[in-house]
Amino acid sequence: MDSADTPLHDLQPTLARLRAAWQANKPDHAQRRDDLQRLRDALKRRLDEMARTIAADFGHRSLDESRIADGMTALNEIDHLLRHLRGWMKPRRVGVGWRFLPARAQVLPMPLGVIGVIAPWNYPVNLALIPLATAIAAGNHVYLKPSEHTPRTSAFLRELLAEVFSTDRVAVATGGADLGAAFAALPFDHLVFTGSTAVGRKVMAAAAPHLTPLTLELGGKSPALVCDDYPVEKAAARIATGKWFNCGQTCIAPDYVLVPAGKRDAFVEALRREIQARYGHDLGNRDDYTRIINDGQYARLQGYLDDARQRGVDIVTLAGSADPAQRLLPPTVLLEPGDDAKIMQDEIFGPLLPVKSYRTLDEAIGYINGHDRPLALYPFSHDRATVEKVLHATLAGGVSVNDTLFHFAVPTLPFGGVGASGMGAYHSRAGFDAMSKLLPVLWQARRTGGDLLKPPYSKAKWLIDLIVR
Repeated sequence: MDSADTPLHDLQPTLARLRAAWQANKPDHAQRRDDLQRLRDALKRRLDEMARTIAADFGHRSLDESRIADGMTALNEIDHLLRHLRGWMKPRRVGVGWRFLPARAQVLPMPLGVIGVIAPWNYPVNLALIPLATAIAAGNHVYLKPSEHTPRTSAFLRELLAEVFSTDRVAVATGGADLGAAFAALPFDHLVFTGSTAVGRKVMAAAAPHLTPLTLELGGKSPALVCDDYPVEKAAARIATGKWFNCGQTCIAPDYVLVPAGKRDAFVEALRREIQARYGHDLGNRDDYTRIINDGQYARLQGYLDDARQRGVDIVTLAGSADPAQRLLPPTVLLEPGDDAKIMQDEIFGPLLPVKSYRTLDEAIGYINGHDRPLALYPFSHDRATVEKVLHATLAGGVSVNDTLFHFAVPTLPFGGVGASGMGAYHSRAGFDAMSKLLPVLWQARRTGGDLLKPPYSKAKWLIDLIVR
């Protein structure tokens, strides 16, 4: 255990301290708004430091990608929370129906208590601060567990949050898999986990004894479907952005592409032109090309390539060459891998892109539906009827039509998976509601027909006949 890691025996007392402080002084609107504004100010002031810190954890990561993906997205979400907080906190009046008049009813958004957040390494600030800020907006205290694979960023987050919050309002636990397992088993009032499907199953099992409500943001194999009417050049450009941003280490990156059989080779060549225009034919623009996070992930990805070669899969390197010393893996396309290939069985989470051809749209839809429901789906078509057919025939956690990734960054859209790609959703009001108890309250009137509904029922037969119809 690193000397900076949180001792296991500190977890339960810290949670108890957070809960006791919350119970003694539940945050009102003014407190929540002040918290969010101070968090925004602190992050904005330290964006360059944040980007350099993340780059150090990765070995190299594009500073601009960090500013966009970890900085802009978090600031944008906080701005949205600030803009709508007062309205979301208000009681929501609902009708009771004529049978229950003159009673009235409302739904009160009430804070839950202490929210646990387990954040991953691929976007270590974004995926820590967005759920944390949402929990704060909903009036909760937060216990955060950042990833052990980005230790410098975890330390940055600890310092940043200590600048904004007292330790009985927001706490940070750091450590490896053992601490993560113990953290997931704490009796939180809600737990948000972002990570792999395999670890998500373990988190769900750990939370089960306490019946802890969960938001699980997992992953899976998110397909891009290029329809016959869509220009392959534009599809290649937008898919390249989604796939090679952060070197493919994105839970909603296109995991494979389905293209019409007659356009497959043209699509691959368009990808090659895009990549070489962005990074150079020899990956000379290495500042903008992110590295693989650690040796274990690099070896896993290299294993996919080795397995594919053994199976006779055509492998096309789009630019440059591998440099294991830097954990640099070049943009690479794999043509027509079968489902028996390892790369088609796991979420790739790297710069390798399978491209598969199809003959009919129904065949492509059938292939997507023959696998677990993905976290994201990317249909490319200018024909509205074609897109509607794809949307109605499939089900995914979220969709960007004629683009990739951007639905995640739109604060008004809920973000979440379905089936193996997750459960629940957050962002915007969806996250505020998930981290609140939407308390139903019925306000009964002084006089009500319900007072007559008691034995002997013969005396109230006229009323019973009126309402049971």
